[in-house]
Parts: sequence; C-alpha cells; structure tokens
Amino acid sequence: MERTYIMVKPDGVERGLVGEITKRFENKGFQLLALELKAPSREHLEKHYADLSAKPFFGGLIKYMTSGPVVAMVWQGKGVVKAGRVLLGETNPLASLPGTIRGDFALDVGRNICHGSDSVESAEKEIALWFPQGVISHNRVIEKLIYEN
Repeated sequence: MERTYIMVKPDGVERGLVGEITKRFENKGFQLLALELKAPSREHLEKHYADLSAKPFFGGLIKYMTSGPVVAMVWQGKGVVKAGRVLLGETNPLASLPGTIRGDFALDVGRNICHGSDSVESAEKEIALWFPQGVISHNRVIEKLIYEN
C-alpha cells in the first residue's frame, strides 16, 4: 500500500477544518497512520519546502507557515498520493472544483488549507521529515470491504 503526507496548514487549523479534512480521507477509505499537531520551526519548514526556495514567494510562505500550528498526517491506501491530491483540489483554490477541500474552503493560493505530497518519493521523504520516529501500521478488518483483493 502507498502512503502520503498531508498537512493542514495554519489557516485550516485556525478555521477548525481538521475534522472535515480527516473525514474526507476516511470517507474515501484511506487509513490514517499518524496525526500530530505541530509547531514547526523555520528550519524545519525550509527543509520541507526546499524545492521552492528560489521562488519569490518563499519568504512569505515560511513566515505564514510559522504563524500557527499545523496538523501533520500520514495516510495509506491504494493510489493515495494521486487520490489525495484530487481530494485537496488544485493549488490555486479558484481553479479547484466544488467538492474538493480547496474548492469548498479556500480562495487564495497563499491560504489554500492543505499540503499534499506530489509523488510517492516525495511522500516518503516528507513522512521521514515530519515523523522521524516512524508511524504505526496496522491491519484493518474493514480492508476487505474497501479493496477487491
């Protein structure tokens, strides 16, 4: 099974959307492996967003991301990276369809509620960064109702 890293950003935490976001992933059938409220340091966020460090908005992004707590999560399931990004919607909320998290709850790129890994490789790197102690894995009885095999 594939894993992904999903983070509710400070705007989503402040607006009380953590439960709604978690519910959407659970309703889809994905398994929650880890969830933690965190107050990441500037250095930690610079590592997480290292691929964006040359972008003109990088400083503002880091400042915003340190403005409040975030909720770090690991989800597991068949095709969870791609499906997770579909659940989140487009990076620009105005281009996101209704029914997606960003399409329903966000208006601006700089306050787009969530981060989701963009590939399996990125997911594993991000999971290791945010959960260096590892995550719990367990077999759910319900799996046979979600997957054919």
